[in-house]
Amino acid sequence: MTEFKQRIFSGVQPSGNLTLGNYLGAIRNWVALQRIYESIFCVVDLHAITVWQDPETLRDATREVAAGLIACGIDPAECIIFNQSQVPGHAELAWIFNCVARMGWLNRMTQFKEKAGKNRERASVGLYVYPDLMAADIMLYKATHVPVGADQKQHLELTRDIAQKFNSDYGVDFFPLVEPLILKDTGRVMSLRDGSAKMSKSDPSENSRINLTDDRDTIAKKIRKARTDSEPIPSDLPGLEGRPEAKNLINIFAALSDQAGEDICKEYGGQGFAAFKKDLAELSVSVLGPITQEMKRLCDEKTFVDQVLKEGSEKAGAISEPILKTVHNIVGFLQ
Repeated sequence: MTEFKQRIFSGVQPSGNLTLGNYLGAIRNWVALQRIYESIFCVVDLHAITVWQDPETLRDATREVAAGLIACGIDPAECIIFNQSQVPGHAELAWIFNCVARMGWLNRMTQFKEKAGKNRERASVGLYVYPDLMAADIMLYKATHVPVGADQKQHLELTRDIAQKFNSDYGVDFFPLVEPLILKDTGRVMSLRDGSAKMSKSDPSENSRINLTDDRDTIAKKIRKARTDSEPIPSDLPGLEGRPEAKNLINIFAALSDQAGEDICKEYGGQGFAAFKKDLAELSVSVLGPITQEMKRLCDEKTFVDQVLKEGSEKAGAISEPILKTVHNIVGFLQ
């Protein structure tokens, strides 16, 4: 890493397979950012247990996500890759932030309302204070920027509120007010079965998503079976309005090929989806196939991934420990 770079922090949960949506919406952007910023990428296993996880499955999923990041092009020699639980400072700073954040702030968090649903009273306390841990993840390294999508902006605003209140409460100028780094807009990647729903690891239908662990035949099969409509492909983007499944496939093709959606419409306008899906399947396999193959190799060699995470946690600790020690001093803990 160069002597001075602004620092980014990004986390990904080890709950379910990484999907095409994760790749296009976040990971591909991180690969580009790692050479511009000092980059810390974290597999957030503490966040994952806000809902119950089978322990062995969690361990395997943590390795798989780390392998996925590496296979996609995140370079452990260029940046830091680790799993959250190996750096105790995350949980410790989260407790301090629990005492800084206000109940009213957390009550406004829409993600808790969505995840808890009607079972709010039965949701874990961890799910409720999840945003405070997210703020701690970022501030533990005094990150200057966080790559975000639209659904994460509220949590980043809370991180800024917590940092500002901490600084104000203790009369210091210690935590930076982290800035959002808006990711390249590839359009939201939606379900292959329902163009109005986001592609999700939690969807019960395997055909709703492309997993980065899917082999080439499975990827091609899922693209061929993706829901469309009976109308031909329009020659311009406005023609996709009211056609969510068609729009989703055009967006995916555009993102994977680094083209504008308008250009895809011009190329395929007036045609049915059969030929388009064939080309999209071939494109998807050409981009994702090597990632899948490398992920499988890395997952089969567990010792390599475990070593990357161990070394990453040591590097992360070297950055975070002096920051946390200063926080102890500011708060008044006897050391």
